[in-house]
Amino acid sequence: MANNIAQLMPDIYEALDIVSRELTGMIPAVTMNSSAERAGLNQKIRVDVEPAGNVSDITPAMTIPNPTDQTSGSTDIVITKSRAAEFGFIGDEQKILDTGIGYGNVRANKIAQAIRSVTNEVEIDLCALQASFSRAAGASGTTPFGTAGNYTDASNALKILKDNGAPLTDNQLVINTTAGVNLLGLQANVDAAGSASILRQGVLLDINGMPIRESAQIVDQAAQAQTGCTVTGAEAIGSTSIGVTVAGGGAFSADAGDILTFADDSRKYVVATAVDIAGGATGTVVIAAPGLQQAQSATKAIAGDAAGSRNMAFNRSALVLAARAPARPSEGDMAEDVIVITDPRSGLSMEFAMYKGYRKVRYEVGLAWGVKNIKPEHTALLLG
Repeated sequence: MANNIAQLMPDIYEALDIVSRELTGMIPAVTMNSSAERAGLNQKIRVDVEPAGNVSDITPAMTIPNPTDQTSGSTDIVITKSRAAEFGFIGDEQKILDTGIGYGNVRANKIAQAIRSVTNEVEIDLCALQASFSRAAGASGTTPFGTAGNYTDASNALKILKDNGAPLTDNQLVINTTAGVNLLGLQANVDAAGSASILRQGVLLDINGMPIRESAQIVDQAAQAQTGCTVTGAEAIGSTSIGVTVAGGGAFSADAGDILTFADDSRKYVVATAVDIAGGATGTVVIAAPGLQQAQSATKAIAGDAAGSRNMAFNRSALVLAARAPARPSEGDMAEDVIVITDPRSGLSMEFAMYKGYRKVRYEVGLAWGVKNIKPEHTALLLG
């Protein structure tokens, strides 16, 4: 098959260059699981999850001791999206455009918009993983980094990762543009930031061992009603299913990603599964792993949190993006030509296809993907 769309390569790479500079900070921050294989909708991609290393006493001997057996684990990431951004032209349109702005210019802009649309959908799905994070730091409704030269907000998010046993390397922090305003405006002095990169280039710094990026898709979570709510019975450290008793006239409503606090415990826990409990009833709320960090007893008050932004701190290995070219029949289809282009900045690969019809042409940018938080313990929210 002749490479009919080789002429588009300059336009495609120019489009990638434009889109990669938009605020899609999650894509380059997570683990990318990609290959040259195609994937179908609802197909499962298996990801290796290894247990903790074996540690044992050293006992001198003249024979080498056998290594302790380990059982490797795995988790499946489902390809939940198979999407294509498409556009097309007829011959008449091409001729008209060539007498004005130029068909080549319009086509290049449409390529950029197609890449942008697919990239933003991937970014939205990654930011939605905030609902599976372990705990939260900061105050809802208060934008982080509001005090010049003070990075405590990032430190508190990193503390959660450390306390949960996350690796000390390759931790990430992705914030919204509102927090970015404070970071760029209040932390840009060279004496505070330690370099001129923010001041001169607008580059977000690596603070407390976490590279900081911005995303336009960070979730703003609404507040839910939790009134007259207490712990039903004793709950041990590590519990993730918490009994809730709601007084008559009270209410307990929570979406995944909402924040709960318990009396005498300053930690902020993230609701893992949406739940509604009516006044005068009892029920169960599930919080994310690793669960309670302080034991709770019956009648301890439970409170919700205000609406706010969900900036995301995590170890790269915790969040996985599985991306593949969309499935095609083994016999092939009517595409005149197909190529795959990889964005050198984000690492995201997309498939470009061209279909020739009757006096008409269709261009398509396609991607199949799925996302998953495979280690909630190594994730934390920074509220804003």
